[in-house]
Amino acid sequence: MNALSGAAIFVVQTLVSLYLVIVLLRFVLQLVKANFYNPLCQFTVRATQPLLKPIRRIIPSIGGLDTSSLLLSVLIQALLMAFVLMVTYGTFGDILHLLMWAIIGITSLFLKIFWVAMIVMVIVSWVAPNSHNPAAELAYQISEPVLAPFRRIVPNLGGMDISPIFAFLAIQVIQSFVMPPLAAYADMPQELWRMI
Repeated sequence: MNALSGAAIFVVQTLVSLYLVIVLLRFVLQLVKANFYNPLCQFTVRATQPLLKPIRRIIPSIGGLDTSSLLLSVLIQALLMAFVLMVTYGTFGDILHLLMWAIIGITSLFLKIFWVAMIVMVIVSWVAPNSHNPAAELAYQISEPVLAPFRRIVPNLGGMDISPIFAFLAIQVIQSFVMPPLAAYADMPQELWRMI
């Protein structure tokens, strides 16, 4: 791979990954029942609507899950991975492997969204508790379903909520000890593993 193709991969990967985060965030927002009057939620809806509108005509929501945005995020991830493989090796391999790799990539990104939301929530709770900033409210709404099971298990230590520590540990264990063997089992190339 020469410098030009490396630069092309970097630019395309960065731009497509940003949009991919927005599409997957739309799925997460509906999953956690976030307040869609939040300006950040409205931005997410407006940014994803052009691609999701035709897909929603074909793929309905199943069990309250926004399956069309989940499907779109898998397709975008698969296309991005196909592009990287095509530029790197001149072929993108078979569709089945590409879809498996895309699902692994989306799962990893899904965990990262919760990780970042919890970091924002923890920082805001230290710096500006009871803040009504749209980003802080959104981070709280995304984090709360992840932290709720840990809050039931971990006792409250005199007003100190340590449930995020256990949630961070759980996500890190999945990212470090579940995702790599899963990627290896699916024969994911190293170039794609570095993407996620």
